[in-house]
Amino acid sequence: MLSPRLVYHEGYDLKLGGHVFPSQKYRLIRERLLAEGFALPEDFVAPEPATDEQMMLVHDRGWIQRLKFGTLSYHEIVKLELPYSRHVVDGFWLAAGGTLLAARDALERGIGFNIGGGFHHAFAGHGEGFCAIHDVAVAIRALQRENAVRSAMVIDLDVHHGNGTAAIFHGDSSVQTISFHQRDNYPYEKPPSTIDVHLPDGVGDAEYLPKLQEICSLAIPGYQPDIIFYVAGADPYFEDQLGGLSLTLEGLRERDRIVFESARRHRVPVAVTLAGGYALKTEDTVEIHCSTARVASSVFAGSSGG
Repeated sequence: MLSPRLVYHEGYDLKLGGHVFPSQKYRLIRERLLAEGFALPEDFVAPEPATDEQMMLVHDRGWIQRLKFGTLSYHEIVKLELPYSRHVVDGFWLAAGGTLLAARDALERGIGFNIGGGFHHAFAGHGEGFCAIHDVAVAIRALQRENAVRSAMVIDLDVHHGNGTAAIFHGDSSVQTISFHQRDNYPYEKPPSTIDVHLPDGVGDAEYLPKLQEICSLAIPGYQPDIIFYVAGADPYFEDQLGGLSLTLEGLRERDRIVFESARRHRVPVAVTLAGGYALKTEDTVEIHCSTARVASSVFAGSSGG
């Protein structure tokens, strides 16, 4: 049983129908974890949506108002690549609240888990790539404002570069950003993270995992953050529709284990967000995300605190 609560809200499903972003995956993750006995209904907790004040610690007031009142321009909707609805907007506010709740759990218990979030393509003043707001950045700024943390590290292992993360925290020594991603993939403009690992097409377990181990073993003790936000994308998987890396299911499990064991070894709490996943079979994406929860449980079982 995972020691922290599993943060989930039915509103995470943006009801996108046949869209390539399978937002129904959040509901399916919950159902699978319940069906296999990994979790009980009482292990899930629903977040409150982030407040507009918390959102504006990161995002421009105008962007927040245009999202809330449905006044986005045609260009903004095209760049976001999602159909606009108030239900979609509400889902992003819930995701930000969920990531903040998972971060609070991490600070208390060593590990927090949001079945959602990881919207790393959102910028301060616009959204793109299915990401309207940057839930991880909102959580970091909220915790910093409360003096709950001074420093944070973002370890982003989605197949796509965390361009919004890099732009929002550019020049800010209180947040170190690490992005492992496919070089020749979306987004085409990649503002520099603190550490960028630009992987060529087709990289698989044998090349990926040692690189990740090296980065984690150096960066975490070198920076000594108060908290790590782990953006655990499922899309480095070899059968992902929007990715071009070649990690296997076992390789993705080992990827998660490297992050969690490195963080625990150095006594840094971890807040997990799930980010992208577009496998040809949605059940593969669901399995990858569920596996992240299982690995977190195995690494952090019996731990308390950072």
